[in-house]
Amino acid sequence: MSKYQFINLSIEAGIAHIELNRPEKKNAINDHLILELESVFLDLLGGSSSDVSAVVLSGAGDSFCSGLDLLEHKARTPFEVVKHSQMWHRIFKLIRSGGIPVISALHGAVIGGGLELAVCSHVRVAEPTARFMLPEGRHGIFVGGGASVHVARIIGTSRMTDMMLTGRSFNAEEGERIGLVNYLVESGQGLDKAFELAIRISENAPLSNWAMVTALSRIESMSADDGLYTESLTAGLTQSSDEAQKRISEFFERKK
Repeated sequence: MSKYQFINLSIEAGIAHIELNRPEKKNAINDHLILELESVFLDLLGGSSSDVSAVVLSGAGDSFCSGLDLLEHKARTPFEVVKHSQMWHRIFKLIRSGGIPVISALHGAVIGGGLELAVCSHVRVAEPTARFMLPEGRHGIFVGGGASVHVARIIGTSRMTDMMLTGRSFNAEEGERIGLVNYLVESGQGLDKAFELAIRISENAPLSNWAMVTALSRIESMSADDGLYTESLTAGLTQSSDEAQKRISEFFERKK
């Protein structure tokens, strides 16, 4: 039996599947669920399941995640709101920059905090039902899970401002056009595609995967000179590894 109340976790052949499991709430995020996400990823990154090479993230029921559970929202002081937002930042950073590639399978609502969670994944697969929104303005609040940085970097500040001001919704095809989606699939095929990609990614050298999911996002926020310097250091780390030498030798042997 899973030790988690709102998450289903399974691991097979080095691929972990994390399924948000509040289908009756469209997998809305409460404090319990987000802290369970932190616990899962801490375990995958350094605990008994540290041999996991990729993660598939999905939602049970008819939606991926409808965002913050407003029914459990409570009045907080400004400082309490700041600390609560920083908790989300801490946990989402663990997913985004922990070192394990994450592939999300998106369907139904991908709204507010659900979108903030989705963009933590490194590859996003969407079914036709996926719908992307940032409706915080309608609720009199502001994003607090990192969207102002991470969603804006993907779709641009102007488009994100439009989403927040007007409550505009993007469907799966539009999501692909603006960069929220990497792969479009038919209905019911999101998980299959996500696992297909996870298996392919897991065949890469572990050090290369780690470098790609930890270095690129940091380089993006650096100056050009600092980014190029970091790129060189990362290339030196990966290309001098025994695994790289072995794979390159095998490549040339196949060529011969």
